[in-house]
Amino acid sequence: MGLTSNKVLVLAVLCAVLLFVGTVWLWPRLARRTWRAVTGRVGLLLATQVVLFACVGLAANQAFGFYASWADLLGQENTPGVVMDGSTRGGAGGPLRVIDTQQVRLGDGDRPDVSGQIQEVGIVGRTTHIGTPAYVYLPPEYFQPRYQTRTFPAAVVLTGYPGTAQALISKLRYPYTAQELARTGRMQPMILVMLRPTVAPPRDTECVDIPGGPQAESFFAKDLPDAVLAHYRVGRKPGSWGIVGDSTGGYCALKLAMHHPEVYAAGAGLSPYYKAPTDPTTGDLFHKDSNLRNRADLLWSIKHRPAPNTSLLVTSSKVGEGNYRSTLRFINAVKATNRTRIASIILDSGGHNFNTWRREIPAALQWMSGLLGDR
Repeated sequence: MGLTSNKVLVLAVLCAVLLFVGTVWLWPRLARRTWRAVTGRVGLLLATQVVLFACVGLAANQAFGFYASWADLLGQENTPGVVMDGSTRGGAGGPLRVIDTQQVRLGDGDRPDVSGQIQEVGIVGRTTHIGTPAYVYLPPEYFQPRYQTRTFPAAVVLTGYPGTAQALISKLRYPYTAQELARTGRMQPMILVMLRPTVAPPRDTECVDIPGGPQAESFFAKDLPDAVLAHYRVGRKPGSWGIVGDSTGGYCALKLAMHHPEVYAAGAGLSPYYKAPTDPTTGDLFHKDSNLRNRADLLWSIKHRPAPNTSLLVTSSKVGEGNYRSTLRFINAVKATNRTRIASIILDSGGHNFNTWRREIPAALQWMSGLLGDR
């Protein structure tokens, strides 16, 4: 049974109930002062608390999508074994391989030309050799005959860390939101490429090209767009691509749009931070290279480097978000450039969680849709 299975959660809850009942039933028999009785009481209390914590952890993981599997939780996840060869367009050995498909089922039918389609894919970077799973949402128009020669704008959608790509579909509902907005004329049909920024699990690379390590920024700036372009009808001209993410994904989205405006015409950070952390999950990202460290500091970068020709969106909350003041500083710094464009969503109240991001996603997608196209 998988980590996110309802059966696992139900089994854990059942064990907790049985341990609680067993503790109440056996407590009078363990009321003596012998070492065996004391050991029994301590064992029952510890077992009950451990199982209760497991129940809370499993429920929280299902609600927020931190880990996708037991291997992911234990840091044993491996990158997918996608074979690479010299082909250039979407074959089984190309940089992108379709593994499975599912319907969005928002429309009146279950055909792709009516309800769209979500494809589970494996991607391997030709230059970075980074392999990662992803989900690609194709709108209904992609399958309709009258659009068969049309290219579509694309948005890369990133989770936080550790996060799971599935949460972008099941919890944050990006495909369903995009389809509803397009159906009601509030945004154009767009392809969504959904994945997590953790492309070298379990390490949190913060979308940095690590000296002697994973070249995560290069993967998102070149390999990922190249793989998608080789397989789908995505616009190739400047202005066809955007990127959006929450938390760590929000930091990555802003950084990639700032560092690579020739690729990403728009970057939206939902509850982002603006400087890559250094902690046990990241390890040494910069190897004491101050230039690399400064480049990954978005506030330093916008003040000291040439302002990029891109559009940025940042979100925060006056109450509930820890990035509120840093977001205001970033907005003011971008405004001072007179070249990089900045927009924002500032809620009165909202925490660092899925509920807040679900409130911001429709407006963020509409904003991005208005900026993307084959320009």
